[in-house]
Amino acid sequence: MTDLTSAPKTVLIVEDNAVEREGLSAVLQHEGYCSISAANGKEALEHLRGQPTPDAMLLDMMMSELDGWQLLGLLRHYPSLVKIPVIIVTGLAIATDEWARSLGASGLVHKPVDVEQLVQQLSDALSK
Repeated sequence: MTDLTSAPKTVLIVEDNAVEREGLSAVLQHEGYCSISAANGKEALEHLRGQPTPDAMLLDMMMSELDGWQLLGLLRHYPSLVKIPVIIVTGLAIATDEWARSLGASGLVHKPVDVEQLVQQLSDALSK
């Protein structure tokens, strides 16, 4: 759970599946985070360009419009965005922590999401 004595951290959820997006949002809100959502990388990039920078991002990799790989690549071109901790949330069974870190992500959580693992990864990423 987040430290309730400070302002809640904001997490951008980038997930094309509406049910999963809403589920992640509910989990985060239950844990004391604020959440904002994008249905794909294009929406996420539009949000990142026009809104206050979120404290962290949960990123699905396989999406239409602009997928997770493309979004991670684009984030590298923006100094203010490259610092956002990104946790990859994926159904790719072959994905490993090393793979996620090689892409510039802070962590990895497999689908179906283990809530305790997600919360721990998010907490670890935000404490760095």
